[in-house]
Order: sequence, then structure tokens, then C-alpha cells
Amino acid sequence: MKHIFSVLLGILAFVALNAQTDSSFRTVRTIQGDIIAFTVDNLDNIYLLSSTNQVKKLNAKGDSVAIFNDVKKYGKATLIDVSNPLKVLVYYRDFATIVVLDRLLTIRNTIDLRRQNILQVRAIGQSYDNKIWLYDELENKLKKIDEDGKLLQETPDFRQLFGEAPVPTKIFDQDQFVYLYDSTKGVFVFDYYGALKNKIAITAWKNFKVAGKFIYGSANNKLYRYNISNLRIEEWKMPDEIATSSSFNFTSSRLYALKNNRVEIYSFQ
Repeated sequence: MKHIFSVLLGILAFVALNAQTDSSFRTVRTIQGDIIAFTVDNLDNIYLLSSTNQVKKLNAKGDSVAIFNDVKKYGKATLIDVSNPLKVLVYYRDFATIVVLDRLLTIRNTIDLRRQNILQVRAIGQSYDNKIWLYDELENKLKKIDEDGKLLQETPDFRQLFGEAPVPTKIFDQDQFVYLYDSTKGVFVFDYYGALKNKIAITAWKNFKVAGKFIYGSANNKLYRYNISNLRIEEWKMPDEIATSSSFNFTSSRLYALKNNRVEIYSFQ
């Protein structure tokens, strides 16, 4: 607990609000189409979700390389996890179903969480060992399952640990830690055994993402990047034409913005 408080104080002490100018952003490319949501992997491949629930994969140059069309039986896609470009997870919350795709978006497996008596899940994420993390909201537990849905491990009930359990909307496995993000309570950082290691006082960020040594997010008209190793926060004020986008995604050097059925790609530094 003492360590957790030291991290919180460290964030307050070391926040570096490096207010960049609008000229920090340079347009790289624009992708137009029937696009309602998207995500990006660590190779800058882009995954586009259409209004008909089709998932299309584009490479870093913008060329189409794969399409997933088998959408009728699962309903509306809630989340696409591309932490591992060779293994794509598409989660359908209404059916409590995870579809596992390969790099060409061909179905490898389908996991019906209801068969495992896991009935209410908002957030899932891939683990370092190609398993799947999820947060069971009925039992208030972080769980790991394999591709058959078999339970491999679980934490104690978070209500016993925190009193009021977090309700994470994002899960990321990065550099031997698991990050759970609750926009009202902050970032909970666990080791692989389910022990709480840190709590980071980041709240009210949208488009939250953990990638490499950084945590990315946005709020109002600003883009934020938190350095996990030195606790520093960098801040960019986004131009109005970017800030009004409906959603963002990030890689180490690029900002992706969705606006009016198009994804606009920017370099920033």
C-alpha cells in the first residue's frame, strides 16, 4: 500500500505537461469507407469494423489484406483485440462469445463463455502466453482462460481487496503486468499471479491503450502519453479538426482518428 501511494504522489510530482503546438501533427494518410470503429496493431496494420459488422484488415500502406465476413450468427462486435497480430480476438458481448481469428482473419476457434458459467464480461485482452484475460463482473474476478474456454487461474473477489470493485473497460498485458482500466477509479496494475502491484491515478481518459512503455489516452482536446518507467506525462493540444474525432488509437509514432466514416492517420512527436 505504501508503494501504491508513492506512485500516486510520484505522478503528481513528475507530471510534465509538455504543451506541443498543432504543428506536432502531420497527415500521413486518410482511409475512407463504411467505418464505425477500428483498431491498430503494433505493426500498424489497421482493422476496420463496418456497419454490417464486417472486419477488414489493411496493412501499414493501406492495402486490403484480409476480410472477416462471418458475422450473422454473433451479432454486433463489441471489441477487437489485436495485441498479437497473428491472433485476433473479436468479442461479442451480447452473446458472451469470443471468436479467435488468425492473421488472415480466418476463424481458428469460437469460445462461448456461457458454457463456462461466465455470463457478464465487459473487457477482455490477450495474455503474453496466447491465452485470454477477462474480467468477470458477476464474480468480480480477473480470470485467465485458454482457447477452449477452460479456466486457468483467477484472482480473489476484488470486493474483498478493494471494498468497491473496479469495473474495467480495458485489459492489457504488457511487460509482465496486467493493466485494468476503470475510467472513474484509475489503472490497476497486477502481476501474473493476480497480486496488485500499483494503482495509477489516471481517470477520465478516453481511447485508453497500453503499448510498450507508454499509456495513451485522450481527454477533451488533448492527447496524453504516460511513461510507465519514469511516471512522466506528455500532453499535446490537438487541432480542432482532430479533436472532434469520435475515437482515437495510437502506436509509437502515429495517431489514428476516426471521423465521419474515415480514418485519418497522423505522425506526431
